[in-house]
Amino acid sequence: MNIIYSCFIVLLLSFSIVYFITPLIIKFALRINFVDKPNYRKIHKKATPLMGGIAVFVGFFLVTTIIIVTKIHSYGLPLIGYLLGAVVIVLVGVIDDKRGMSPIVKMLGQALACMLFIYSNNLFTILGPIYITLPILFLWMVGLMNALNFLDNMDGIISGMSGILALGFYAISFISKNPAIIHYADFVALLSLAFAGSVFGFLPYNFNPARIFLGDAGSLFIGYFLGTIGILTGRLAVENMGNRLFYLLPVLMLSYAIFDISLVSYTRKRDGRRVSQGGKDHSTHRIGTAMGSTKITAVIIYLINIIIVLVTILVYEMHSEPLLIFSTILFAAGFLFFGRKLDNIPIIITQNQLRKPQGDTD
Repeated sequence: MNIIYSCFIVLLLSFSIVYFITPLIIKFALRINFVDKPNYRKIHKKATPLMGGIAVFVGFFLVTTIIIVTKIHSYGLPLIGYLLGAVVIVLVGVIDDKRGMSPIVKMLGQALACMLFIYSNNLFTILGPIYITLPILFLWMVGLMNALNFLDNMDGIISGMSGILALGFYAISFISKNPAIIHYADFVALLSLAFAGSVFGFLPYNFNPARIFLGDAGSLFIGYFLGTIGILTGRLAVENMGNRLFYLLPVLMLSYAIFDISLVSYTRKRDGRRVSQGGKDHSTHRIGTAMGSTKITAVIIYLINIIIVLVTILVYEMHSEPLLIFSTILFAAGFLFFGRKLDNIPIIITQNQLRKPQGDTD
């Protein structure tokens, strides 16, 4: 089947599945009282269904399963292992949403998801010896799962942002025209579009005022996707360019998520607050305070990530190692300046950051 036609079908199908099942999941979540209730560190004012991550995952899982069953593309173990890792991380999120979970158990679940992905895609030595590669890949994936979990703090932020990033990863795969890696590029493209369609199908219900939240199941799954697709795209870029420096490409693409968790971790540590406890001190909260609108904040985050995606695509298309290094340094400097400005915006210090932890995170 023509790859362009395949990609269009994947995007449309995943969007449609999630768009039409989300109202049913909203009703089901309300019926079983699977809701997020307001508290001192939440922005919303009423109980809101907390199963949005299930809707996004179902769309993604069904479409990728159809790819396996119909053999539109035969990916075998890499895709099966990818989906098993996704199932594990969604289950971890669902349990955490419903009953809570200790940080150690959650970390073990994240580690299992990472290992399933790494093993099935044979990534043990992509960055060098296994004792170098594994710690870096685990740090990258677990870090992004928690970064997106932290960043899921305002209506529509990470569902829209991650969809934009997924389209960026698709674009990278699309312009990788080396015949030797075309099958691998198609794999990245179809995963990216299945995910993009799923989160965009969910966004109408999650944009302010949200009718349903992603929950930990959704934010962890989004972090899993971005972490894994970043690794796959990095390997694709390196194989296409013949230059390991292009492993910086996904770092550039995901720089906003890295910036937010860095800002929060630094300011909390500096101010003597608990780093792991949720609060209203993220970049999104600070922008929201300055703008006075959740909707405008979401649009600003979208625009920032659109700029990041376009720059990353341009850098890749230019095949320029100096441009990649310059862009990475420029974005780092820009986010450092932006962070200093945001640090001057007043924040609300929530109680959980000042008292004994209650096992609750962002």
